[in-house]
Amino acid sequence: MSFQKPKGTQDLLPGTVEKWQYLEETARNLTALYRYQEVRTPIFEHTELFERGVGETTDVVEKEMYTFEDKGKRSVTLRPEGTAGTVRAYTENKLYADPDVNKLYYIGPMFRYERPQAGRMRQFHQFGIEAIGSTSPALDAEVITFGYEYCRKLGLTGVRVDVNSVGTPEIRASFREKLLAFLTPMRHELCNDCQSRMDRNPLRVLDCKVDQHRFADAPSLLDELDEECRTHFEQVLAYLDAMGVPYEVNPKLVRGLDYYTHTAFEYKAAGIGAIDTIGGGGRYNGLVGQIGGAEYDRPGVGLGLGLERILLVLEAQGVATPEYPPLDLYLIGLGERAEAETVRLVHEARSAGLTADKDYQGRKMKPAMKSADRLAAREVAILGDDELDAGEITIKTMATGEQRKLPLGEFIRVLAEAKAKAANREQTEEGGQVQ
Repeated sequence: MSFQKPKGTQDLLPGTVEKWQYLEETARNLTALYRYQEVRTPIFEHTELFERGVGETTDVVEKEMYTFEDKGKRSVTLRPEGTAGTVRAYTENKLYADPDVNKLYYIGPMFRYERPQAGRMRQFHQFGIEAIGSTSPALDAEVITFGYEYCRKLGLTGVRVDVNSVGTPEIRASFREKLLAFLTPMRHELCNDCQSRMDRNPLRVLDCKVDQHRFADAPSLLDELDEECRTHFEQVLAYLDAMGVPYEVNPKLVRGLDYYTHTAFEYKAAGIGAIDTIGGGGRYNGLVGQIGGAEYDRPGVGLGLGLERILLVLEAQGVATPEYPPLDLYLIGLGERAEAETVRLVHEARSAGLTADKDYQGRKMKPAMKSADRLAAREVAILGDDELDAGEITIKTMATGEQRKLPLGEFIRVLAEAKAKAANREQTEEGGQVQ
């Protein structure tokens, strides 16, 4: 019997996984600049956490969660997003005791049951940041700018930010009636999802992709903002202007999760068809108290980026990503004693900082050299029993075909020094270009 991976999942194999490592390395480098620290939360949580935090009337909770009962008859759910679990960890571990803003980030798999398509998997991966402890609009702008800078550092072009203010729960409650008055006459013309949302969460209707064309004249939530919300939003936009982040104000942007207040935003990037959103986020004042208790409530703002979608845009835009590091040295042993010596030499080479491998299949010279070529080895070291007795080893530079003999006890040091000099030369050249 042969097994296949579950629908909506993927195997990340050599040749592809290096692209994921590039995304993750870029993320970690940027979080270090912004002083965000990693948090790793469980892949599954109690179901109530997502029902309360994400919102019972959202598509995520109603349709997409992987929820099951464990052997203790407890309802648990594979995490569909990263914010709720991060906030739960924040409150449970009393991070709110820190008088400064807590800056956290996560990278990992999320799970949603939906129809698989390009950029939308049942197991997908998100990178996100959460900044908890301040209501400052400057923090909103920092989080938005962080996501934009991440895309820029990856090499993406044409990325923009759609931004809106969704006000407070009280403002949305008042806006709800005006929106219903607009939607009710067209109710039977709307899709089934929109009709269902009208009864439970009318604002979510504006997020519909099927009937979006019908809402051009819909009332704007921006018109309902009070002075505090309007001032906050204007300051966020002013900070984005100051930092040179391209954005568009989109009054119909509401996001798909219920916990947002004030600022909501999405990142748009062309190149993956109708689904052009690669991530988004917003402010969530009240969520911490909702999850951890009112006495521990702290304001927060965060974002999440879909790594599968970002990879699709990178490929569509032809952005080159780093490949697997080249092999510095490949060792071939010809003869029983020479083969045994290469075991020690490959270890010595790695200890000296060289990427090294050897022939483990006892092949003759020609197939072993073909293997070195497939592995893109820079240098091949060939050791026979006669050379072992003479204390020498043959080094072949694959790019030029040049062969030379070096003392067996010194060749690793010689190659390691040459590698270090080449690296220093590259750094000097890059430094000169920057200047």
